[in-house]
Amino acid sequence: MNPSIDAAGSMLNPDSLLRSVCLGVLVFALTSIVALLIRRGARRIEHHLTDVTALGFVSAFAQLLTYLFGFVLYAHLIPELRALGSALLTGVSVISVVVGVAAQNTLGNLVAGFSLVLSKTVRVGDTIRLASPVGPLSATVRLISLGYTVLVDNDNHEVVVPNSVIMGSAITRIERAPA
Repeated sequence: MNPSIDAAGSMLNPDSLLRSVCLGVLVFALTSIVALLIRRGARRIEHHLTDVTALGFVSAFAQLLTYLFGFVLYAHLIPELRALGSALLTGVSVISVVVGVAAQNTLGNLVAGFSLVLSKTVRVGDTIRLASPVGPLSATVRLISLGYTVLVDNDNHEVVVPNSVIMGSAITRIERAPA
């Protein structure tokens, strides 16, 4: 066998703390490079789109999944972390229920944000009339993010509305933004 391949293989063998750290740095570097490529690809595609809201969501989500995949891969390669994974999975499931109940509104806004972007009910640039909790509001959509939508009213004031309010309200589209 090739001695250089043996040396590289033994360096990646996580039998010591130093080698485990080196492996972690390597996995982190690779996932960072993939996340950078995703960001650059999104920027290149962005110039060809009129509404980049969905692209921003997909890009951020793909980057998050990349780092998550890198962490899972690293945890799988280190035997000590594999054993710890089972215990963590039990703890995470209990914590996720507690966090889910505590963050109901935030998670509702997140799901409503995905629904708003994917359904294209409202797009950036649309002028809408919204039946909001503070009364009817006529405004132009400036930004749609995961948790909230920024509207600009007739007096040029920014109004930040949670996505769950927009999805749960009656919306009258006064003017559609050009596609």
